[in-house]
Order: sequence, then C-alpha cells, then structure tokens
Amino acid sequence: MTENYLSTDVIIVGAGPAGCAAAIDLCRHDLNVIILDKAAFPRDKCCGDGLTTDALRILDELGLRPESITSWNAVTDAIIYSPKGERTVLPLPEGKGQFAAIAPRIELDHQLLQLATSRGAKLLSPLGFSNLEQFDDFVKVETTDGTNILARYVIAADGMWSSVRKAVNNGIEGYRGDWHAFRQYFSNTGPNAQHLTVWFEPDLLPGYVWLFPLPGQRANVGFGILRDRNHKLKDMGRLWKDILTRPHIREILGNEAIAVGTHKAWPIPTRMKKLESTSGRVFFTGDAIGVADPMTGEGIAQALQSGRLAASALTKAGPYDASKARSQYRLSLDKALSRDHQFAGQLQSLLTSPVATELAIKAANMNRWTRRNFARWLFEDYPRALILTPDRWKFGALSNDGAYQANERKISAEDADLLLIGESE
Repeated sequence: MTENYLSTDVIIVGAGPAGCAAAIDLCRHDLNVIILDKAAFPRDKCCGDGLTTDALRILDELGLRPESITSWNAVTDAIIYSPKGERTVLPLPEGKGQFAAIAPRIELDHQLLQLATSRGAKLLSPLGFSNLEQFDDFVKVETTDGTNILARYVIAADGMWSSVRKAVNNGIEGYRGDWHAFRQYFSNTGPNAQHLTVWFEPDLLPGYVWLFPLPGQRANVGFGILRDRNHKLKDMGRLWKDILTRPHIREILGNEAIAVGTHKAWPIPTRMKKLESTSGRVFFTGDAIGVADPMTGEGIAQALQSGRLAASALTKAGPYDASKARSQYRLSLDKALSRDHQFAGQLQSLLTSPVATELAIKAANMNRWTRRNFARWLFEDYPRALILTPDRWKFGALSNDGAYQANERKISAEDADLLLIGESE
C-alpha cells in the first residue's frame, strides 16, 4: 500500500448494528478498523426498536450490557389481536434469560458504537463515503472531505440506500424496498399499553400495527405494509391518522397518550437472494444486502449476524485471499440466514389472507405448549425453517436459554445476599 494515504486493514462504512458488530469481532482478532459514518452520534434511526432472541444473544456475546441503555425494556410476553379482534397472550419463558426486549435505536446504536471504539476501532464521523477504487490486493476509499483511505477490505453496512453498492454498480434498478414502515413515539400511555402488542388489521395484511412499550409510560407505535399491497405509500400519513382513531387500538394506547416528536417512515429491503453479497473486496451486510425478515420486517438480528459473518470470513481468509473470503461469506450467509429468509417469504404470502392469519393464530393458541413455542418461534429463539433443515436438529433445540442469563443469576445472588443481611439484622 502507498504510504501517502491513511491506511487500515478494514474500512466499515456505516456505524449501525451490522457495522459495529463487524468492527468488534475484527478488533478481537487484532485487525485495524476504521468506521465511517455520515452522521454524528448519538443519532435517531427509524425503527420499531424491537430486539428478538437472536439479536439479544448476539448483543450479549458482543459485550453490550442492558444497563448501559436507559430505556431498555425486557419483554415477558406478547399480546396479539387477530383480524377478527380475538386476543391471544403469548408468554415467553421465565427464569431463562431475556427472549425479547425494546431498546430505542438512538441509544442502542450509540452504545454499540462506543463498544466498538473501546475495542480499538477508529471512528471517522460525521464523514461520508464518496467513492472507491478496487485493486488486486487492496481498496482505495475516498471520503466526502477528500480523504483517501487504503484497506484490504471494505464492509458496506450503509443501509437500504447503500452508497457503496451504488459505487460498485451492482444493485437492483429502481428497487425501493419491499416493506414500508411508519412509527412515532408516545408518552403518557395508558395502563393497557405495558405489553408488547400486535394487531393484524385486515386491511394491512400481511402487515400489522405494533405497540412496543418503553419505561416511563412511553411506547414506540407504528405499522408496516408491503409496497405491492393496496395502500399507496404517499397515503401513509393519512393511514396513520386513521389507525390512531380505531377504537380497539386507541383503547390500548390510552386516550391520554401524547404523540412525541414527528412521525417517520422508512423502507425495509428483504431481497437477500437478489442482492449480491460481495463485489471484489467489498462485503455487504445488513440492509445493504436486504437481510430483513420478509415475514415481519425485523432486521436488527440479521444485521448483527451478517456483520459478524463478514468479519469471520475476512479473518479466516486473511488479507490477500479475497476469493476465499467471498466464498466463506456466501456459504455462511446461506447456512445462517438464507434458508430461514426464504421460508419466511413463503409464510408471508400465506398471511395476506385474513382467514389464513386467523387460523394460524388459533393454532398458536391451542394450549400452553403451542402458545409458548409460537412466541419463541415468532421472536426467533430458534430458526424460522428449523423443521425443514435437519442439519440444525439437535437435542434441546426448542428449549435454549435466552440472553443475559448470567446477569439474572448475578442479580438473584445479590438479592439473596440482601435477604440474608436483612435476616441477620
């Protein structure tokens, strides 16, 4: 590499969950990492703020602590309303760690980035990506202020509108995402708004309305719809006003609830099979590769996992064998995400029907076992397509612990100590 340029082992474009997960793992292998992001942190990110079991386990492994996020809210159950308005309570396991949580992205992303920089990653922010040029053994990246950086690899974690993907010219022409989501924060929510709640409204299927509770009687409330369904995206603001006036939704939200700030909308890409995962020495992750769940639109767990898989591929292949790195990354993506992604897409087509959705919820509500396991499957405690992938069958696959169980044991021990102190007094 030329000495006249700033140089590093890996450049990561985008400081969201995918980029930070990759940075943390790369730094653990003593690689030099530079993270570029056009935003100044902390910054807000349009999202439902929900964390599945997969996401929580990865965050736990990366070293993120729930107590570092002021608005962290662990979820113990979910309430689902069918298209006919029938209520189903889905409990998550007790005493085995956390299986779902809510954490505002403005806090989550900031803490993940701090964790990455504390591990040794160098942050250049606010500073945007401008262009890149690829060579046999390295990549040259130019930033928006004219800085040139040389690196062995680039990990593109820069979202749906990836500037890196545009630079290598291998996107999908005219692609604007598959889902479109809309959310707003509320304060002073009512007593019924303390549970994670989902409404499968007949006119939104396979989309839905959500209420994700936060501490202090706050909530993230929103809805998601498919782009190719009946609603026009330009009418989402009007649809939002209509949703908030629906009596069964307003009853849960609370009549005294107050909208905070402005509502926001964002696209969600789910075309993992059609977006190339690599281009030379460039590796795409998160929304830049369309890994969000086609059935729910959730994408944080997939972003975290794809970032870690990219980091693993680079460390295993070494700085010079880009072909091996590409092959390793593609294989690991296929094994970890592609099969479940495809299965979820097939399920999505079934949920376009109110009748099919109603039957699915009734089946989930048959007994205690089905309710608990449907909740675990919904929150990705085990792979979506587990039944179709025998290579992942193993004893205990349906009874794994959640995340942060060590924290719970520690707290329990501390509580026990306090009880003993109280007894001795």
